[in-house]
Amino acid sequence: MAKSQPAETDTAGLFREPLAGQLALFARLIEPHLARLDAALRRRMKPRDPRQLKALSLITPGAAARLLCAGRPAQDFFEQVAYNSRRLAKLNVPPLQVLDALREYEREIDHLLARHYPGEQGALESGRQQLHFRSLLAVNHAYYEVREAETQAFYGLLRAEMEAKGLDDLLRRFIVILTRTFRAQAGRMIPLMDHPPITARILKRLARPRYIAAGGPGEALILDPGMHGLFQSYWSIPFFSSGRLAGVIQFGFPTPYRWLPRELDLLDAFAERCLRGAERARMLRDLAAREQQVRSLAAHLLQAEEEERRRVSRELHDEAGQSMLFLRLHLEMLEKSAPADLQPKLAEARAVAEKIVGEIRRVIAALNPAAVEELGLRAAVQHLSARFRKVYPVQLRLRLTSYRARLPRETETTIYRVVQECFQNIAKHSRARHVNLLLKSTDTLLELRVGDDGAGFDVERSIAQPKSFGLKGMRERVGLLGGSLEIRSSPGHGAQIIMRLPLARP
Repeated sequence: MAKSQPAETDTAGLFREPLAGQLALFARLIEPHLARLDAALRRRMKPRDPRQLKALSLITPGAAARLLCAGRPAQDFFEQVAYNSRRLAKLNVPPLQVLDALREYEREIDHLLARHYPGEQGALESGRQQLHFRSLLAVNHAYYEVREAETQAFYGLLRAEMEAKGLDDLLRRFIVILTRTFRAQAGRMIPLMDHPPITARILKRLARPRYIAAGGPGEALILDPGMHGLFQSYWSIPFFSSGRLAGVIQFGFPTPYRWLPRELDLLDAFAERCLRGAERARMLRDLAAREQQVRSLAAHLLQAEEEERRRVSRELHDEAGQSMLFLRLHLEMLEKSAPADLQPKLAEARAVAEKIVGEIRRVIAALNPAAVEELGLRAAVQHLSARFRKVYPVQLRLRLTSYRARLPRETETTIYRVVQECFQNIAKHSRARHVNLLLKSTDTLLELRVGDDGAGFDVERSIAQPKSFGLKGMRERVGLLGGSLEIRSSPGHGAQIIMRLPLARP
């Protein structure tokens, strides 16, 4: 009777009278038979891993009876059920197997009570049902917690891949998630390609999962010196790429803690996921570096193209242009002094020479917009617009609002080339009658809009044409300066080009 009184008192919080009394009586009646009940459980389970049997034996009604007879509260039993149910989940014991084992245990108790205490069996029914029901709830909740934590860890790794800013940030996020998932105190993810050379003997030992006790020879396998001697136990999990050891994930724990089978399976899956994420991040980093190289090369080619344009325009001006001016001058002199019958022929030749000089000047202006460098962007756009009006019958409306006196040469040249390309496309394809050009800026943004009421075109189809370089070239030029080029058009509804360039603050 001395043992029964604490059981009645301690169970009152969870099992109100008369259920608390029933449980106390139940615990007293089966306590002498617990060894037999546990033996029956071992015979039925026959587990491969003794840890499974130990965890299962701690969630049975017999385990509840032991605690109650020892004066422990019922709440301690349900906490014990929750903990050991989580262990069973991590030991890869299916929940149905756990429930079947508990039902078999209840049947053994039924046989025991019927044989030894037939008069008490009915009086204990309500208390036993409550104990069984709450035990099942605790088991189901514990399994759910384990599976939910695993799911959240996988989602966390996926979210880290999407949100990480670079490879280093990704690895940091991965190890934070894994350390929290396995309740470690510290964790490291160590790609071997970034680690100093390691001996073949150490690499061989790292190529399989290892549990490492503190102070033992295995502690030499912990690759981060900052983790040495700080923890009571360690895990080292390898991950592989194309069959070769690519790195390890290592954790430190404040107590000796060996992994359970499901934890090791999860670690293998997580390591694979982390490896794929790291390889993807590394490829994206390399791709970004290559894209930057391509952009740098494209910028260099555009600069070289502009220099070549200037060189050709200088040679045209200094050589062909001067020679044609000299030829025109001599033809004019010959025309004045020649006999009357030759003058018409010489006048015709002089007119041809003047036309060639004019064409050379037009080509020089197109190749090298000297007005941009000499007079500035505003004057150069006005000059280009005036020439456009002469060669193409269109009503051109200019709106050039105030902006900084001078922009960087590359910026002014890019804007001029975009306007030039727009005018050329309008002249060749649009059949427009009205063209509007707006150039405005703030301290941080310059905007150019060129629109017409011409025939329009299919934007995607035009850009997709393999030999169409005008629109692509404009986008490339603007993109190299960090700007954007928007093309709006459809057949029969004209076209509008909108360019926006960011400007550094003065």
